[in-house]
Amino acid sequence: MKNQATTQWLAEETSTHQDHVIAHVIGTSVLGYFVLDESLHIFLDIGFIWTIYLDGQMVLLPQTAFIQELEVDGETRTQLGHEIELLGRAGRGAKGLERLTPAPVDCLIKEVSVFSKDEQRRLILTGELSSLFVETSLVSGEIEVKSEV
Repeated sequence: MKNQATTQWLAEETSTHQDHVIAHVIGTSVLGYFVLDESLHIFLDIGFIWTIYLDGQMVLLPQTAFIQELEVDGETRTQLGHEIELLGRAGRGAKGLERLTPAPVDCLIKEVSVFSKDEQRRLILTGELSSLFVETSLVSGEIEVKSEV
């Protein structure tokens, strides 16, 4: 039986689709994020939302298309749209956000790496000055975002 404490993160090979999405996010800055339906939605400074699913799959959509495609009630859709606009104008320092979380650090993405450990996934968004770590669990459905300077 494998000792859980010694299990290491293993680099995952990315698919052609993941490579395509990653190529588009390189050089962008993370402004904020929110979790909805076991998916992490990252708002980038280029007006796009980068969605990362529990298994590490991903999609990139313009914020207007993203908001239209969300399967939420009208009030939630309106509030998310408002907060995305506010974050786009004010950046990480935006105040009055209820659904979105501003990025904890300034992360201008230089590289994205994907790792796995048992039923967990980790994406490292390596930034120019600081990095973000996205950890997901396929078992619990939890998503956690951490930062490192």
